[in-house]
Amino acid sequence: MNTTVVTALSCAAAILAAAPAAAQSNPSPSAGAPGAAGPLRSPDNHIAVTVRAADGKLTYTVARDGKPVLQASGLGLQLAGADLASDLSLVSASTPRAIEDHYQMAVGKRKDITYRANEQTYSLQNAKQQKIDIVFRVSNDGVAFRYIVAEPSLPLKKLVQEHTTFALPKGAKAWLQPMSVAQTGWSNTNPSYEEHYQMDIAAGTKSPTEAGWVFPALFRTGSNWVAISEANMDGSWQASRLAQDSSGGEYRIGNPMPAEVYTNGGLMAEVEGTLTSPWRIIALGSLATVTNSTLGTDLAAPAVAFDAARVKPGRASWSWAILKDDSIVYDVQKKFIDYAADMKWEYTLIDVNWDRNIGYDKIKELAGYAAKKNVGLILWYNSSGPWNKTEYSPKGQLLTHEQRVKEFKRLSEIGVKGLKIDFFAGDGQSMIAYYNDILRDAAAAGLLVNFHGSTLPRGWQRTWPNLMTMEAIKGFEFTTFEQKDQDAMPGHAAMLPFTRNLFDPMDFTPVVFGDIPKIRRASTNGFELATSVLYLSGIQHFADTPEGMATVPDYVKKFMQDVPRSWDDSRLVDGYPGKYAVVARRAGDTWYIAGINGTDKEKTLTLDLSFVGNKQGVVITDGKEARSFSQRGIAAGKKVAVTVKPHGGFVIQL
Repeated sequence: MNTTVVTALSCAAAILAAAPAAAQSNPSPSAGAPGAAGPLRSPDNHIAVTVRAADGKLTYTVARDGKPVLQASGLGLQLAGADLASDLSLVSASTPRAIEDHYQMAVGKRKDITYRANEQTYSLQNAKQQKIDIVFRVSNDGVAFRYIVAEPSLPLKKLVQEHTTFALPKGAKAWLQPMSVAQTGWSNTNPSYEEHYQMDIAAGTKSPTEAGWVFPALFRTGSNWVAISEANMDGSWQASRLAQDSSGGEYRIGNPMPAEVYTNGGLMAEVEGTLTSPWRIIALGSLATVTNSTLGTDLAAPAVAFDAARVKPGRASWSWAILKDDSIVYDVQKKFIDYAADMKWEYTLIDVNWDRNIGYDKIKELAGYAAKKNVGLILWYNSSGPWNKTEYSPKGQLLTHEQRVKEFKRLSEIGVKGLKIDFFAGDGQSMIAYYNDILRDAAAAGLLVNFHGSTLPRGWQRTWPNLMTMEAIKGFEFTTFEQKDQDAMPGHAAMLPFTRNLFDPMDFTPVVFGDIPKIRRASTNGFELATSVLYLSGIQHFADTPEGMATVPDYVKKFMQDVPRSWDDSRLVDGYPGKYAVVARRAGDTWYIAGINGTDKEKTLTLDLSFVGNKQGVVITDGKEARSFSQRGIAAGKKVAVTVKPHGGFVIQL
């Protein structure tokens, strides 16, 4: 259930009492400084945003406790027939109002979420008196804004360029993932958000690719951390990124490359009527504040109707991770169904070419067999038309609404629970619309969805409760192809709670205790175990085989059998992007604390677990021998010391 409450002005009065007088009325450009409205402040009064129109330029600044977080940064849109980015004057700023939103999430950091912010709309016009509104919201954990253009002189509103920028103060540092260039990579499947991060680099460093940097983008300036992303992608607008050039630490919104479209589809937003952009999101504060933030779903559209009984997060067995194409045959998949049942997991994923190697009739037989063991089947599909050179099948069966309705009906009748859909073309408006169309039709059929070779979710998991997870990361499968990716994995993995997995579910496909063919594993078994808790995914596809799982002690197997499917609460305990991460998650009355060490040096951590209370439990970590475990009892108290091996990890259950 999703409820949004906007308080009456009388209720807002108390919130606004601490704000400057200019923010309590409808200020014109003459209120305060010329062309400026008074600061819009967060409910706790720590964050302030100031919007200013001066010398024909529209800018905003962000401060926290009086210290600059973003310096004067650009605003505005360039539309065909309307320059709404220059020569703008501030016409009015609405009276700030308090926003309060309560909603629930089946997939994410916590189940019950409350979002509170103060909102103000700034109305501007250019020299031709063409108008644009910019809506700002300021919450205790950050800032969000979006553009609304209802200008009647432009019945068709075609976006040429967004002029939003994010200007970091001098000396800021950045943790960023380069965007891959469209139509490169294996079978021309790029871009799919599958690059290694550049860590702790100077803000303003040029991206190594012309495609720029992906969201979320993480920065540090002084004592403040800043994460930039976007949300509320309804298919009318392209997905954005940060442009390649960010001279002086000022990052610009970048566009998809021309090839990133559904065949013959649009690249940039183009609508009749009102043009509304996605929300631009700036989470800010301490590293814990940013990591604990839910702004990525707070600003997403509320959930569509979907049978709550079918929203079933879970764990899945998956043969392809280790055994690859040859495993997609009837007998092996039956074995992995038995494996899922033994592990008390809810699903088995059957990957590429199942239509050729097994066939619909035998899939129906497997679905019936799995159902008797309380296991649901997920089937792989190739999304693509001619936008790449992939040959894996089923291919081209989901391109139209009519095709999807027919195929989804067939799957539902067979008893299949969900789909993994792979190989998308990028971030153009028509491709973002394609994602939404698939989710809409899958929801109507009661099917769960996992997107691979894909874009970033950007809050879709709130709008579409049937969206369980998305890849959009250089995940485990890459570490099975080349040793260099395996060697880089521990540090890469320690980035993800702070960036890719910050707001959105991530199908990293973690946990391998056994061998990887032709690859020397870089991580310890403790590290692998920790990722079962550390990473958020509506369906967690575990990569290990039955043989690999058979090598671990009974207490580790039991942990993997019992690891929760979803979480009631989460918080950062300790960490630093790219080096180590310790996150606590609660399911019911039990807390699970998971930590990984991404460095090649042993690390002793002293963890403040006072929030858990006086609970007792166990810590499972690496043993003395390679790939061994150790277990000991533990009492939470206030401080708990854990020594973590290089590329090692641990879990605590309390």
